[in-house]
Amino acid sequence: MLNHIVIMGRLTRDPDLRTTQSGVNVASFTVAVDRDFGGRDGGERQTDFFDVSAWRQTGEFVSKYFRKGSMIVVSGRMQSRKYQDRDGNNRTAWDVQADNVYFGDSKRDNDAQGSFGSGSFSAPASGNYGNRDSGRPAAAAPQIAPNPFEDLEDDGDLPF
Repeated sequence: MLNHIVIMGRLTRDPDLRTTQSGVNVASFTVAVDRDFGGRDGGERQTDFFDVSAWRQTGEFVSKYFRKGSMIVVSGRMQSRKYQDRDGNNRTAWDVQADNVYFGDSKRDNDAQGSFGSGSFSAPASGNYGNRDSGRPAAAAPQIAPNPFEDLEDDGDLPF
């Protein structure tokens, strides 16, 4: 089975960073994503709005570096939750659970809009990152390995 979604759009409001009773940070925000095509008559493009939750360090990252109007790329999974509304009707809400977030603007665009830096943040590779009930601290981000492809001196004799 596969449940993977990637969206790119603009934040409709500043991220809301909260802390659960167990001390886990979660940022909630909404991403407006334009559809690639206009209406049937070639009119205005429609927009979809995705509610997103980013947990732990990813949530802190989003809260620190993104603001209303910021272009963001979110990679994660869709998750549903069922509830009853005030009238007792059964409802289903769909949210994106963010695994990775990236800046969607170039550094130059970010600087013009007053945003901070450029880059991305993804969950640690340890596997316990997504386990919200774990009392263990999340693992540190993996270190970048040195480049294994060193430049060869040009001696004129290539091996192929």
